[in-house]
Amino acid sequence: MKKQRILGLGLVLLSFHSVAQTVTLDSVTIHDNRIQAPFGKQNRNIQVLDKKQINALPVKSVNELLSYVAGADLRQRGPNGTQSDISIDGSTFDEVLILVNGVKMSDPQTGHHIMNLPIPLSSIEQIEILRGPSAMIYGVNTMAGAINIVTRMPQQNEINAQLYAGSNLMTDSATGNTYYGWGIQASASLAGKKQSHTLSIAHDEGNGYRYNTGFNAYRIFYQNRFLLNKKNSIEAMGGYINNDFDANGYYAAPVDVESKETVQTAFGSIIYTFTPNEKLTIKPRVSYRYNNDDYIFIRQNPSYYHNIHETNVTTGEIQTTYKLGKGIIGAGFEYRDENINSTNLGKRERSNSGVFAEYKHFFSNKLNAGLGVYGNYNSDYGWQVFPGVDAGYRFMPKWKLYANASTGERLPTYTDLYYKGPVNIGNTALQPEKAVCAEGGLQFTHPVFFVQAAYFYRHITDFIDWVRVLNTDPWQPQNYQSINTQGITMQTRYDLSKHASWSDNYRLRLSANYTYLHPQIEIPGTSISKYTIEALKHQAIASVQSILFEKWQININARYQYRISANDYTLIDARIGYQIKKWFIYADVNNILDTQYKETGAVQLPGRWYTVGVRFKTHM
Repeated sequence: MKKQRILGLGLVLLSFHSVAQTVTLDSVTIHDNRIQAPFGKQNRNIQVLDKKQINALPVKSVNELLSYVAGADLRQRGPNGTQSDISIDGSTFDEVLILVNGVKMSDPQTGHHIMNLPIPLSSIEQIEILRGPSAMIYGVNTMAGAINIVTRMPQQNEINAQLYAGSNLMTDSATGNTYYGWGIQASASLAGKKQSHTLSIAHDEGNGYRYNTGFNAYRIFYQNRFLLNKKNSIEAMGGYINNDFDANGYYAAPVDVESKETVQTAFGSIIYTFTPNEKLTIKPRVSYRYNNDDYIFIRQNPSYYHNIHETNVTTGEIQTTYKLGKGIIGAGFEYRDENINSTNLGKRERSNSGVFAEYKHFFSNKLNAGLGVYGNYNSDYGWQVFPGVDAGYRFMPKWKLYANASTGERLPTYTDLYYKGPVNIGNTALQPEKAVCAEGGLQFTHPVFFVQAAYFYRHITDFIDWVRVLNTDPWQPQNYQSINTQGITMQTRYDLSKHASWSDNYRLRLSANYTYLHPQIEIPGTSISKYTIEALKHQAIASVQSILFEKWQININARYQYRISANDYTLIDARIGYQIKKWFIYADVNNILDTQYKETGAVQLPGRWYTVGVRFKTHM
């Protein structure tokens, strides 16, 4: 373990920042639901993964992709994105909001389903990661941050396709078969002057990497846009995923060796944009999300313990912005209805209404500041108000100081409230969690070199944790503690080829990031806690990206993680690829060191895994 720690820290010294680094050009727009501003005008800790960065990583799903994001803790239970949880800066998986083009993907049953996304990688334009409580912008359930997946709006007709297959070259002792996995992704786009359409499909299948970890997933995603005239446009999108996977040890190890789960998720939205003049924009939107979770404790005997949960979420909202002199006003209203029909949790329904307003003022090219408030009414918990404020000052052409203070809330899920099982029991007396966070940071931006350092302090009250007094007791959620978390984040990128004025034949970028977290319970209790202190105390991600002779790609990525409640480990992944006109042929090796590690519970994750693939792209 000491050897891994030295190796991990050494990789941090090699280069700073990750492949998932912020894009620092002012031309990159952050797709806030209301006030959309260039990256350089933002006063929050935001990262952007663009299309080129996504294509360079040795990943096959959105879930795997987010494991390379600074501060994000992706805790996988299975391969190829079958089941995973996401947290940011030491949060739990229920405290982070995932959005697709601004549409919320949260599920009232449990945060375990928020990463069940029907978005193939070929459909993604960029991913925006906002760290820190964000209720002022997105409302409830953004205790620690939000991740917005922005899909591609095609500019011309094109076809994309990708085929890949891999194995750890080990054998399943129960069947004698070699473990493997394969997948295919394809998308087609039609783009005209006044309309565009994109259809994407994907399929992943495999028999896992250890006993009872097979998977079979189908995804489909469609998006369109119609420009009615200069003032009016309509956009619609929809997606569906059927995710069928074996769940050995996923939730109740070691007794759930024969578990199986199928999760089906569908969502859709329609947004209408009305711009009567250069100052005013009005955007009403309607969206819907459906989720069906079918869990079997013993797949050979489904009647022994079989849960089926079905949730429906309908949302209506109006977002408006108005340009006023040197400022921009954003305001709107949101109504969200959530219901569940479950064999375990019963039939439940609740609604959530939000009214919000914010104002951003640009005093000059050097100084800007913003403030806002989100008023939220929940049918079960009443009214809450969440203010926020931020400011940024560019005191030199390449140097910027920024600071912000924000608030957030996390509602108890239906699982928290009503679950009944042999080892877990819900608690109907739970109250929402609340968070207050302050952050300050410094940025240096240059075409060749980028560096950012920030410090934050987050205070959470009424933290919801599953606890028990004795190991023989069932777990039950309680508003257990108040938690104070201090954190330091550092990110940097160095483009050696640009600095040395190399030709386009040779490109080399060194990058890495580091996050340090120090969470503390205000008054430690005697109960055994499940989630209170599970943060990554140290997280470092480093990468080397290179292009040789305009055709060869060699990318190496390393991650070092030290979890407070567990151990530390180092993962190294690599991709080598060759471009032949419209074809890109590549080979990936994940976990080169064959590290034995766990990200959650007792689930042992794959060792070394080999993948070969080919990607095709053409314009018509």
